[in-house]
Amino acid sequence: MSRTANHLHRRRFLKTALSAGAAVMAPQIIPSSAIGRDGAVAPSERIVVGGIGIGNRGTYDLGCFLEQKDVQFVAVCDVKQARRDAVKKIADQKYGNSDCGQFRDFRELLDRQDIDAVLIATGPNWHATAAMHAAKAGKDMYCEKPVTKNIAQSLALRETMRRTGRVFQAGTQRRSLPHFAFACELARTGKLGKVKSIHAHPAGMIAAMSGWMPAEQEPPKDVVDWDMYLGPAAWRPFHQRHLDGFNFEKGGGMVGGGVLEWGSHCVDLCQWAIGDKMVPVEYNPPQDGRLVARYADGVELVIRETGWLPLGSCPVRFEGETGWVEAGDSGKLVLSSPELIAGREVAEIGGYPATFHVRNFLDCVKSRSQPRTNAEAACNAHIACHAANIAIALGRKLRFDPTKHEFVGDEQANRLRSEALREPWRI
Repeated sequence: MSRTANHLHRRRFLKTALSAGAAVMAPQIIPSSAIGRDGAVAPSERIVVGGIGIGNRGTYDLGCFLEQKDVQFVAVCDVKQARRDAVKKIADQKYGNSDCGQFRDFRELLDRQDIDAVLIATGPNWHATAAMHAAKAGKDMYCEKPVTKNIAQSLALRETMRRTGRVFQAGTQRRSLPHFAFACELARTGKLGKVKSIHAHPAGMIAAMSGWMPAEQEPPKDVVDWDMYLGPAAWRPFHQRHLDGFNFEKGGGMVGGGVLEWGSHCVDLCQWAIGDKMVPVEYNPPQDGRLVARYADGVELVIRETGWLPLGSCPVRFEGETGWVEAGDSGKLVLSSPELIAGREVAEIGGYPATFHVRNFLDCVKSRSQPRTNAEAACNAHIACHAANIAIALGRKLRFDPTKHEFVGDEQANRLRSEALREPWRI
């Protein structure tokens, strides 16, 4: 039984017990915070959270969680002692105690029965593996992106969430920003006419094997657990650049960078704009900084580096037969006609804050409903990115069967759908 369900049973029990024992129970003074008065949240209504892999991005996410009155953060796991200490200090200062637990192995954190949900902000090498372990341990999760390393892992993650019924929110927080949501709504509801093309911005059009640096002195395990840092990835000797830089763990296993890094945001928004339908069935290698993929109904997914309006990072554009819209991280929209926004007020929020996305996740933990970037939506977007990366790596046109989840008549491409995982990290 989930902790959320236990909370509900506990509340019913307390009401029954208080009613039955009212005549014999001695009066007690209960702090108002314990029953949710004075703006506090009663303990039975709080979501108890642990953090796995809390570095720069994770610390930002943690701040978004700590802003929520119904969150109690109780434990951190990280392979680096310095990060464990830093996060414990943040949590202990927040609550005025020294209760935040520290772990080097995330499985020990997942064993804690008081934890309802986890924030997973490791490098992408760990995201899906940690998320599937968390689901099997009965935890809900907010997982940073990219959430998977390859197509096979995307399918496994999606199936795990279906089977376990856990709440999964990918950290593609732009789905929770008003102007991006409005742009997607225009496309999805036919306000642009029949959609002809959806456009996403990549971080580059590269596909490269991960490197192998010369061995350096490995730190003590308590300081940096290098073996746990590598986790399911192929072993390689310790090197500081692998530990701290933009490296093999960042881009999806055999191919790094480009489409997956930004695409897990931009392609995700494009998928949302057309209703989170199946992934494209055709992928062409890039030409002049443009990679064109096509869905079964003829809609084009155009992943391009240039030609964008000056609307900030992570731009997307949706073009229909009667209109178009473009949006970016400035918080601004540009539309083909002012009539598209007539009668609507869309908040202009610059940057890409995660607070709204975190709140959506927490609300879904309580309601047991699907968050905005659930596992189904996130994994479809990631499969599209991985397939595009494979087309870049092989330099040829690929056909993809979204029902069988395999490339048509291309053995080499199909081998790139997955990669070997080190023991004991197979799922």
